[in-house]
Amino acid sequence: MTANVGTIDRILRFIIGVVLIALPLSTTISLFAQPLFFYGAIIVGIVMLLVSVVRICPLYSIFGIKTCRV
Repeated sequence: MTANVGTIDRILRFIIGVVLIALPLSTTISLFAQPLFFYGAIIVGIVMLLVSVVRICPLYSIFGIKTCRV
């Protein structure tokens, strides 16, 4: 598979991924007291980090979107 995630997209995904992982672990917001939101945010954060490292987004492949330069 070819890379379909560009540099700016990678940076934004990395930042959002780190925030989604750190927020439930380090805050006392009552929303994250529920297991669905606690684990959901962590899983989505891990996926965002994984996509930013690998540079391949499965949803972009399905819809034919490409944010990187050729």
